[in-house]
Amino acid sequence: MFHHATLHGPHRFAAAAASARSAQTFKAFYATVRGLQPQPEPEDHEPPAENDFILSILRANPSVRDAKSYLNSFGSFPQPRPLSPSLPTPPPSVQQPALSDQLTTQAKPTDVPEVKPSPLIASILNPVYRRTALVKIQGPFTERQLESIARGMVYLEKLGLTSVIVIEHDGIPKGDDGEREAIAEETMRVVTALENQGARTRPIIGAIVRLGPKPGDDESSGLPVPEAHTVPSDLIPIRSALRAGEIPVLAPMALDSACRSVRVQSNDVVAALARGMVEASELDGHKRHSEVQDVSSDDVDLAPLRLMIINREGGVPSYARSGYPHLLINMASEYHYIQETFHPSWKSTHPTSLSNLSLARTCLEYMPPTSSAIMVNHRVPSSLIANLITNKPAFSSSLPHALLQGNRSLTPHTPSLLRRGLDMGVIRNVADIDKVKMTALLEQSFKRTLDADKFFTRLEKHLDFVIVAGDYAGAAIVTRELSPDSSIPITYLDKFAVLPSHQGDGTVDFLWVALHDETYGLGLPFSVNPNGGKEGQGEGQDLVWRSRANNPVNKWYFERSSGHIRMGDWVLFWCDAEKRLKTEGGRRGSAGLSYVETWERGRVSKWADVVTKIPSSWKK
Repeated sequence: MFHHATLHGPHRFAAAAASARSAQTFKAFYATVRGLQPQPEPEDHEPPAENDFILSILRANPSVRDAKSYLNSFGSFPQPRPLSPSLPTPPPSVQQPALSDQLTTQAKPTDVPEVKPSPLIASILNPVYRRTALVKIQGPFTERQLESIARGMVYLEKLGLTSVIVIEHDGIPKGDDGEREAIAEETMRVVTALENQGARTRPIIGAIVRLGPKPGDDESSGLPVPEAHTVPSDLIPIRSALRAGEIPVLAPMALDSACRSVRVQSNDVVAALARGMVEASELDGHKRHSEVQDVSSDDVDLAPLRLMIINREGGVPSYARSGYPHLLINMASEYHYIQETFHPSWKSTHPTSLSNLSLARTCLEYMPPTSSAIMVNHRVPSSLIANLITNKPAFSSSLPHALLQGNRSLTPHTPSLLRRGLDMGVIRNVADIDKVKMTALLEQSFKRTLDADKFFTRLEKHLDFVIVAGDYAGAAIVTRELSPDSSIPITYLDKFAVLPSHQGDGTVDFLWVALHDETYGLGLPFSVNPNGGKEGQGEGQDLVWRSRANNPVNKWYFERSSGHIRMGDWVLFWCDAEKRLKTEGGRRGSAGLSYVETWERGRVSKWADVVTKIPSSWKK
């Protein structure tokens, strides 16, 4: 019953969780996770060894869907273009294990048997179309730290993503004597680190951007207006460097109204470049289309595919994770709330988090919808590869908190992935549902014809609430199903749907997190999210749903559910109300919870009896 094309692939620790659930299912005929703790993964704090480039790709564990999405950006053009001479493809001697859905080993290259590279990996290693990333390198950094960062930039260029770097140095006060010389020296340190890794670079010490809003800007447009701007001719040095296969490294300088080059905040330069490069890319497209002017085929697409903020702080601390970073941020609905809930103590440990959050919001408003931003610590260059190929956070934000808490791989330096996202809204009356848009969403997602009259008539009687993402880009429809032997209705997930065009852009996770907050997560601090619903107030309810046994999305459901039971052609899933389990677990202390608690006895058979009688919503 629940189906939409494909969802996010699992992480290794989630695969272990699925295995644990399977064992519990065998023992008790259905599974209930009790404080499941994943096995810790090794932390990636040290710079990778030589020839670790391919293993870094494999550690990203891309699904086939992830790799195809990557190739749509970098490998869909028929004539391959050779890489920069300074960045050759890996030599044949580097052994490449074939891509698998569940890579669980971290073997050294010498331990990996020599096999023929899979076509997927071979395609990733040979990009034929180059894209750009805007990168803010926010120092000060030691030489060793810059070496690690530079290696990450070189890895990205091998994969087709060329960085346009803007440097910052928090230790150089603005207005000090020798400021310009210090900034120029820092720029050259970054250049040297890149060249030591084999990259070709072009330092740009002079100003590229101009201070002040762009002439003709309309503040009523609703878009954030950068403090600086560019015109197409300003980007000539960047375009020239990219055409020559060089990484441009910019000092944070801008022209003021008197045409003097002055130091400004690097955020102003990055925001101006994000807007200017997107506008230049659109202009290039118009020129190609109209053939008014030839645009060189050697041009790199200037529209930034990624914004990368590399700092010493890592991601944005989260109120929901006791100060550990947000994993995935929906800027459309969470931006203001994150600012409001930013703990005063974090201002000393993460002094630039909010300004970087604001920078990401401004840039993402101008960048393509598929773009994302990542705030990452300098220690983990391989996380940049994972983000490029999968465009996902280190761990899915919709996974159960039991799988994330206590995981040593989730550290204060875990990256935060930021997406433009969508507004989330909760509807509690059928009359407020846009039936035309909802029907279109369900039919496109499920690829079936909805019996609309029958479906909405049933909702008139049973609807609990609907969570809508954006303009019906996704929806979770929850109903109250009455049981003959209980006065407490069953909280039933009737439909969970996301438009195919929004699968892979974070909407699925954003929607599930909102669903968690409105049902089985109610009453806990990390459920106080601004989605237009109860915002954490109330008592959590067990959430129940069913899916066809052959539904490929079940793999995703297994990771997010507390338990499941197979019922012939169907699988019944549920998520336990978390507050109740936490309260009971705290009361018992080290004794823990049993597989089946008193209040759970008979509930699965009751759920199965009610759910199997729910009529189909589809036309035959």
